[in-house]
Amino acid sequence: MPRSRRAARRGGTGSARSGSPGSEEEAGSEVLSRCSSASESAGPADEGTGSEAASEQGQEEEVEDRLKEHMDNLLDKSAKARQAALQSLRLALSSKTLSEFLLERRLTLTDSLEKCLKKGKGEEQALAGTVLTLLCLQMGSGPEGEEVFCSLKPLLISILTDSTASPSARQSCATALGMCCYIAAADLKDLVSCLSCLEGIFSPPSTGEGDSAPAQHGPLHCSALQSWSLLLTICPPSHLRSILDNRWLQLPPLLTSSSVALRILAGETIALLFELAQDLEEDLCNQDTEFLCTQLKVLATESNKYRAKTDRRRQRSIFRDILRFIESGEYQEETIRFGLECMYLDSWARQRTYQAFKEVLGSGIRHHLQNNELLREIFGLGPPLVLDAAALKASKVSRFEKHLYNSAAFKARTKARSRVRDKRADVL
Repeated sequence: MPRSRRAARRGGTGSARSGSPGSEEEAGSEVLSRCSSASESAGPADEGTGSEAASEQGQEEEVEDRLKEHMDNLLDKSAKARQAALQSLRLALSSKTLSEFLLERRLTLTDSLEKCLKKGKGEEQALAGTVLTLLCLQMGSGPEGEEVFCSLKPLLISILTDSTASPSARQSCATALGMCCYIAAADLKDLVSCLSCLEGIFSPPSTGEGDSAPAQHGPLHCSALQSWSLLLTICPPSHLRSILDNRWLQLPPLLTSSSVALRILAGETIALLFELAQDLEEDLCNQDTEFLCTQLKVLATESNKYRAKTDRRRQRSIFRDILRFIESGEYQEETIRFGLECMYLDSWARQRTYQAFKEVLGSGIRHHLQNNELLREIFGLGPPLVLDAAALKASKVSRFEKHLYNSAAFKARTKARSRVRDKRADVL
């Protein structure tokens, strides 16, 4: 399994196409009030360093006690209690870096998650799959993470390929399989088997069914396709060439799906494959490319009234970028800012990697970009920065300064739009 991440090979560009969900941030802040290991409240000026250290130690002990309680509740007889414990663990693991605490308890937590996946139903299985992904992310790409992945990989594949299982559980297992394989798989056989399993989910079963399968289980197909495209970024050149030669033609039919999310994800995956082909100096341009560009132009200019206005706007924006990249090789760079740092997303590979981690971490993505060594290694950010309280305080922008900046930006944007909208501009 190649350890050189294709997504981290590039110099950078930044930001996701969608913002962090507010509900996730509110829930995370509630858990952090119980599970945060660092206090944001400043103590009195005359408080000694000894009392501060004792206070931090007491908070850490309280955090560990609560996490232990949640882990014990995973074995409760009540399904509601197990789901509540999984939800609390999900929020805690996505909001903080707890690798040292989890290192000693990874086997216990893995066994509990396995029982939830085997005996649970629906929502419980979905939450267990998410917590498993976060556990693997916390453990990293070392032997500990590989152990967690190898122990539960067969179970994840079994649930994912079970047509009688809950759609939410299968969707969560598709995400967990792709993410855990990306993080911890050390054997090429594991990578190939995961790619094959995920491909069997989103690929049309037969040419006669059209796009009925994607329309029926849009979210499941989206999760499988996202995980499959994520694993493409770390594929060795030999296996990647076989995909470029044969299997990429399975993606254009997904552009006609009734799910806007699946259409967009299929388009981004096609752009990713063209980018990977350029890196390998392969040529995907053939007789099918002209028809593909025609499809992309239709999606980039679609104005059907039966689709939601926000969906049409989002689809047109993204497919304009995809079409521009396929025709001219230009990628619209984006910037991600977190704390005192920023990261650039200058390729479809980096964008796919960032989106996959953001899908799992939610509003905690910025914290993990600052402190999680695995993410910093993947995106080439170097070791975590060590900042004192004075530097953190100086980096914060006051509310008044934010107001002045937003007012100036609003005024400049209004002037620019007025010049375009002014009818006299047409005369001139």
